[in-house]
Amino acid sequence: MIPVTAITRSLSGLAWRWRGGNMDLTSGSFGQLDSLVDQLLMARGVERHDLERHRRPTLRDFLPDPSIFNDMDAAAQRFADAITKGEAIAVYGDYDVDGATSAALLIRFLASLGVQARPYIPDRLLEGYGPSAEGLVKLAREGAQLIVTVDCGAMAYDALSAARAEGVDVIVVDHHKCNPELPAATALVNPNRLDESDEAASHGHMAAVGVAFLLAVATLRELRARGFVGASAAPDLMGLLDLVALGTVADVAQIKGVNRAFVAQGLKIMARRANVGLAALIDASRLSRAPTCSDLGFALGPRINAAGRIGDSSLGVRLLTTSDAEEARSIAARLSELNDERRAIEQAVQEAAEAQVQAQHNRSVVVVHGPGWHPGVIGIVAGRIKEKTGRPTLVIAEDGDSEGNGKGSGRSIPGVDLGAAIIAAKAAGLLIAGGGHAMACGLTVAPGGAERLADWLDERLARDVAAARLSQSLLLDLSLAPGGLTPDLVERLEAAGPFGMGWPGPRVAVGPVRLIKCDVVGADHVRMIAGGNDGRSFKAMAFRAAETELGQALLHGARGRQFWLAGRAKIDDWGSRPAAELHVEDAAFAD
Repeated sequence: MIPVTAITRSLSGLAWRWRGGNMDLTSGSFGQLDSLVDQLLMARGVERHDLERHRRPTLRDFLPDPSIFNDMDAAAQRFADAITKGEAIAVYGDYDVDGATSAALLIRFLASLGVQARPYIPDRLLEGYGPSAEGLVKLAREGAQLIVTVDCGAMAYDALSAARAEGVDVIVVDHHKCNPELPAATALVNPNRLDESDEAASHGHMAAVGVAFLLAVATLRELRARGFVGASAAPDLMGLLDLVALGTVADVAQIKGVNRAFVAQGLKIMARRANVGLAALIDASRLSRAPTCSDLGFALGPRINAAGRIGDSSLGVRLLTTSDAEEARSIAARLSELNDERRAIEQAVQEAAEAQVQAQHNRSVVVVHGPGWHPGVIGIVAGRIKEKTGRPTLVIAEDGDSEGNGKGSGRSIPGVDLGAAIIAAKAAGLLIAGGGHAMACGLTVAPGGAERLADWLDERLARDVAAARLSQSLLLDLSLAPGGLTPDLVERLEAAGPFGMGWPGPRVAVGPVRLIKCDVVGADHVRMIAGGNDGRSFKAMAFRAAETELGQALLHGARGRQFWLAGRAKIDDWGSRPAAELHVEDAAFAD
């Protein structure tokens, strides 16, 4: 039997290594499970002396003082001025889940203080990303005295200058990368400002909804100092954490530090179903239990995103702020319909994009583009191609806006800062607009400019991509014999969560096993029943893998061979009693 650490090339071409210390439990020494949570935490960078704080992440232990961020106090003071003076407030949000939850959070916060704010979510196709001059000026001329932009605005120079000329104050709440020169705003709160202190910059992994929550905390503190609210009448900020959790996970923010506390506590709030809109969305997603972290990213988030991608971009905010149960059910049903439509559109674009990928084997960065591609699904397609190729990927919809420009979305791999490259490409005159963060970006390119951009990115990022791919390996947390894959183990593994980007879920290797059954189900999922030398068997599934090298090896090369299977241990609760199963990410021959 080959031990997992001796695997230098798996069926996916990866070396297998321990994430932390050696956690080989194949011999059946399951007494180590008592310390498993601590081992998982330390493997994710937690110091031994700090384990207690991380075992049960709370806001009390992780929430930073909002005042450490530049402009936060100025933003809170101006926000408090508008509240106490009864000024007309508009909240201008982005059209994705982070924008919708950020806007909904501030609107609900204001409503708890008796203030009715006006939401404004731009149309993705007609207005594009970020605050537009037209949108801000329109809000000002319709009476807004203060505009708060959320999840956008850090690079909106022209739009914010137009707003200032119109005489309206704008507070920017964002988390995207900034240039040294900031746009003209009354206050710009963003942990990714280049002039932030080290302490503030350490929270740059927050989603915009987390920054919005901190603004609410700072504003409430300011209102208390002014005597505007007392302790007994203060808004319940903890009750807004369900929105923070949803936006954080759906925006693929790193689930570390304060974000772990946001998500861990937010899931508890969500389970109470106090937000009528979220409750309706949970029901529309056919979840019969309290949502988990993965549900936020794969069930709830995509439905809200579908509205911004191909439908009415205001639906998400309307759902998350309504108190009418019937309206909530109607909107949630519509979001599910839009999500189904999105899937069909996405499939067509993906097939066309993958046809181009075949000719780009020598590219360090995949750049595909085509006419008629729906701009609302290109980010999803970019993510799928990135996963298949292991390279940063840009997908550009030609004629993506009303002026015939291409609208692009990109996804990167660990170790390659795609957002910084896109900002540099704009500075070099290759783009009309562009920005983002290390793992994702958005851009606007003039007609015919996609290939020039592809050449520039290939030259700029070739070394980074090569280094990142060379260092790629599959990191394992423990290895087990089949008999060790139990519901009790899954429960112990999940206790080290919540998991997500930056705080990866535990990956286990189970083996050696022979595949008793292996076939294709659904579109391209590989379903397996694996049996071990200990006489125990379990179910396993490799999602979207049938056409990959891994899937083909499992389907056609398994006869008579023993395997190690690596992936996430999950609970299968379809039967009369719960059982553990494995969601396979990789495999390797064990003989």
